[in-house]
Amino acid sequence: MIMKKNRGFTLIELMVVVAIIGVISAIAFPSYNSYMKKSRRADAKVGLSKLADKQERYYLQQNTYATSTADLGLANPVVSDEGYYNITVKAGAGTAGFTLSAVAVGVQTSDTTTSAGDCTTMTLSSTGAKTPTACW
Repeated sequence: MIMKKNRGFTLIELMVVVAIIGVISAIAFPSYNSYMKKSRRADAKVGLSKLADKQERYYLQQNTYATSTADLGLANPVVSDEGYYNITVKAGAGTAGFTLSAVAVGVQTSDTTTSAGDCTTMTLSSTGAKTPTACW
């Protein structure tokens, strides 16, 4: 008589596979999350650059910098293209320059514990100074 052998996986084999997947996930998720925060910073960089361009155009036409986003014909605050940052204008008197600030909103507000430091507020000045530098 020929015996037929049962085929399949044992419970132990399945538990080993689940444990391996758990370890891989525990390692991969923080790296993925960090990468996503870093990639969302591009939204602030683009928004700040666009608003700086608008400020320079305004200066060419008015011989002074705009003191608010309303002067530029924009809402206050300006919401970045992807919606991860609110951008505001802080201008000096007359031709003293300006500083643009991008403040994180929503999911991006957790971008505080990175090797770059706290990247929830990024700034760009009329002189080209970018802070915090590690976030740029």
